[in-house]
Amino acid sequence: MVTSPVLMWVQALDTILEKMKASGFDFSQVLALSGAGQQHGSVCWKTGASRALTSLSPDLPLHQQLQACFSVADSPVWMDSSSTAQCRQLEAAVGGAQALSGLTGSRAYERFTGNQIAKIYQQNPEAYSRTERISLVSSFAASLFLGSYAPIDYSDGSGMNLLQIQDKVWSQACLGACAPHLEEKLGPPVPSCSVVGAISSYYVQRYGFPPGCQVVAFTGDNPASLAGMRLEEGDIAVSLGTSDTLFLWLQEATPALEGHIFCNPVEPQQYMALLCFKNGSLMREKVRDESASGSWNEFSKALQSTEMGNSGHLGFYFDVMEITPEITGRYRFNAEDQEVCAFPGNVEIRALIEGQFMAKRIHAEGLGYRVMPKTKILATGGASHNRDILQVLADVFGAPVYVTDTANSACVGSAYRAFHGLAGGRELPFSEVVKLAPNPRLAATPAPGASQVYETLLLRYAKLEQRILSRTLRPPE
Repeated sequence: MVTSPVLMWVQALDTILEKMKASGFDFSQVLALSGAGQQHGSVCWKTGASRALTSLSPDLPLHQQLQACFSVADSPVWMDSSSTAQCRQLEAAVGGAQALSGLTGSRAYERFTGNQIAKIYQQNPEAYSRTERISLVSSFAASLFLGSYAPIDYSDGSGMNLLQIQDKVWSQACLGACAPHLEEKLGPPVPSCSVVGAISSYYVQRYGFPPGCQVVAFTGDNPASLAGMRLEEGDIAVSLGTSDTLFLWLQEATPALEGHIFCNPVEPQQYMALLCFKNGSLMREKVRDESASGSWNEFSKALQSTEMGNSGHLGFYFDVMEITPEITGRYRFNAEDQEVCAFPGNVEIRALIEGQFMAKRIHAEGLGYRVMPKTKILATGGASHNRDILQVLADVFGAPVYVTDTANSACVGSAYRAFHGLAGGRELPFSEVVKLAPNPRLAATPAPGASQVYETLLLRYAKLEQRILSRTLRPPE
């Protein structure tokens, strides 16, 4: 069980606001605020907690006044994976993993909130019965600013295995499979760009916020990052870090057994998809050390010295069990799809990078992604500083790659979303709100002939991936 103390989060808010106050920050200039919380965490408010929220004294910090307000003191968070039994129960209740994905955008995942709530109900029914409201971390933080319970927004709500992403309502079948009276404990969900109320008088009196400061629905950290990176329809963001993450802007939802589809945080009628790959930068660093003497400069030279398509050589590099697809081991194939035990160093490096990006494109297309004429790719994370890696990304996806200096994209996205909500939310396109923000820099464009090269390779890569997945033998060392 992996948890965080709820009061730690409350005290963190106290601390940051006191530091801002001590630094002379002028709270009276804040017209609206929004925020982001780590996805999949939840907070259980004890019966009677709403009275404490609505009667906060400006003379005391929040954590002193809210100590007795939580029926579960330590909240399960996204790293927890102890609810496997509840996941299987939920999938069985709705007709299987694919049926659940079609309803909620994802098959059952241990960290998703519905399964965590089911575990609390089954293992600690007294605490559940003492709970009058369940918040996500995001709506919990919004509740602190509102001085009353804030609703869960559509986008973060889609990471619960409970929200019907097409209809934007709680699934009665999923609620019933998790715990009784759950709908009233969750409250109705709202569009992510909704103004949910004015700031609590506590903040007006203690810090000097204006009484008319509007609170825009908080959302999850991943949806807030999509807003911060200013993705638009057809765009893709690739975070190249310790693990690699893809964010996709989708017009239509095509839920699958892998990845996640959430409601879009800035356009309520559209969607975002998320795919995570464990074998990211650590895998790239391993191959750099093995095949390029530990030098990124030599690594880049290897990419420059080999041709697009790597003369038909394809590789799969999963030193730790991958999420998408569930494979472990290293596999190399020659141009005739025969497995070989090794590649020359420069071929190995290109096979790794091409393979990583082909896997991302194949699995993104499995969720409904299609390259459009106006598609752009926004690259962030450590490997986005390597122009030769970005060139392969542009070639494989057939779209220009841009980079941005924006750090803390979830924080920036929250500021954009606050402005969007204040400016009219659903009545105003998000792109209008952020049109004056700094533009990302063009880093790479597809080389001539790239689409023809990878059109064939992508089909081969997908077939070879299926061949590896179908094996029952233990993977090679």
